Amino acid sequence: MANIVAIVGRPNVGKSTFFNRLVEERKAIEDNVSGVTRDRHYGHATWGGKFFSVIDTGGYVMGSEDVYEAEIRKQVKLALEEANVILFVVDCHDGLTDMDKDFANVLRTSEKPVFIVANKADTPEKSLAAAEFYAMGIGENEVFPIAAASGSGTGDLLDEVIKHFPDEGVEDPEDGIPKIAILGRPNVGKSSFLNALLGKERSIVTNEAGTTRDAIHTRYKLYGQDFIITDTAGIRKKAKVKEDIEFYSVMRSLRTLEESDVLIVMVDASRGLESQDMNLISLGIKNNKGIMIMVNKWDLIEKDHKTMDKIKKDMLEKLGENKWIPIIFTSVEEKQRIFQAIELAVKVFENKTRKVSTSKLNDKILPEIEKYPPPANKGKYIKIKYITQLPTKNPVFAFFCNLPQYIKEPYTRYLENRLRENFDFEGVPIKVTFKKK
Repeated sequence: MANIVAIVGRPNVGKSTFFNRLVEERKAIEDNVSGVTRDRHYGHATWGGKFFSVIDTGGYVMGSEDVYEAEIRKQVKLALEEANVILFVVDCHDGLTDMDKDFANVLRTSEKPVFIVANKADTPEKSLAAAEFYAMGIGENEVFPIAAASGSGTGDLLDEVIKHFPDEGVEDPEDGIPKIAILGRPNVGKSSFLNALLGKERSIVTNEAGTTRDAIHTRYKLYGQDFIITDTAGIRKKAKVKEDIEFYSVMRSLRTLEESDVLIVMVDASRGLESQDMNLISLGIKNNKGIMIMVNKWDLIEKDHKTMDKIKKDMLEKLGENKWIPIIFTSVEEKQRIFQAIELAVKVFENKTRKVSTSKLNDKILPEIEKYPPPANKGKYIKIKYITQLPTKNPVFAFFCNLPQYIKEPYTRYLENRLRENFDFEGVPIKVTFKKK
């Protein structure tokens, strides 16, 4: 059974700072501007020999008509439903506010244990001032003054929190599970795709670009296959990024790219592959990631029976040597081919982790080499003797030969193409290396 802690409260009380303190890394964006966190954000923590998941949430504002604040309220309520323990964060500097009292009324309906966490208690005077939060009359009979920025007071709080966990929990519930990231420009439908897959509002969706800020991780199961799917902030050209918050959002998206196994690069059908999409693909290849292109908003395109082939041909021309990247056309709005898209992502992961036996490699590829051997160089003939796949995370093939230094790039590409023809490495960058034998 999972041990889950939800961090909740009104805006700008330091929830994300506290979240980062518990998970011991800066996973959530912190800023003095209220409303930075919007979606539910997950991390893993440990204390006293027990492992638990932590949910960071957006600031809860009652009765607001703002589209984001209404959506944040939904996200907070979902977090409250998931959690075993609720940490209600308040601010010692501001003292007890009407917004705190309103949110306390929301928490009264929950049967989960609630701890009042009085943040920003960075002086003895502020710690004493935390006593006023007892007036709300909720929680586990104690207010815990802490300073999330320095970590002061968090140990005493966690000592009490872990008493409510039913078991020790799992150290890393994501270990060994394929990690799939949804990347692309703003407003191409990344969050809508995640929500459509899950059948619930995991990410906040609006028509405004830049709605998603943090990278939103979700555990998902399809046809018996577990994987982690991550929605990321839209990535624009560097020159167009003006706000600090958007800058940090983009940094989180790029870090997610580095940590993922497979990238779903989502593009707008009406705009096709743009320079920023090509930059993401190049970065994915450089980092040895599995890659696929998901062309979304296909329902908005005027088309005939040749339109898909024409757009696909144009994209493949832009991809140049990287024609091994698969392309799928979808409409998230119409739920058209969205499950085929995720099946394709899982297939790319399987291709990325595929191991080909040395005997199969040599049976298939050595005859191809005999048909078209490496060109002689300076009167010297190159003889490739055998091939093996190296024990690496990504497909790397070593060709053992007498004169590896004389093999040129065009022949390397020829060998890569023969490997792709004989074995299924669709969506995966493969590397060919030559060793002296």
